[in-house]
Amino acid sequence: MKKVSDILKRKGRSVVTIDAATTVLDALKLMADKNIGSVIISEHGKYLGLMTERDYARKVILLGRSSHETPVREIMSESNIRYLPVFVDDELSGIVSINDLVTETILSHLETIEHLKTYIQS
Repeated sequence: MKKVSDILKRKGRSVVTIDAATTVLDALKLMADKNIGSVIISEHGKYLGLMTERDYARKVILLGRSSHETPVREIMSESNIRYLPVFVDDELSGIVSINDLVTETILSHLETIEHLKTYIQS
């Protein structure tokens, strides 16, 4: 089984962070621009939580809130199930998502298949 550090090594450790006072609309524009499904929320350089597209759908759209006026701090998630922020020595090191785990599982299976093919052919 792969370690979180292996997954981050393959996918990269870059994370997108915004300030907690940023409007939801600006966060969504950034997420669309970067083609990502979540963004790290920080305040004074410290991690506060994550805002995801799911947070937007459930906490802004369904509740009739304004994405122009609502700051991300009001809708962010602190209990993350689909996205896992990874910290090393209290420093944000990356994010692992369910998609990353699925990709890693598929790649691991493909590697096993290749090893078995090589073994059978030798």
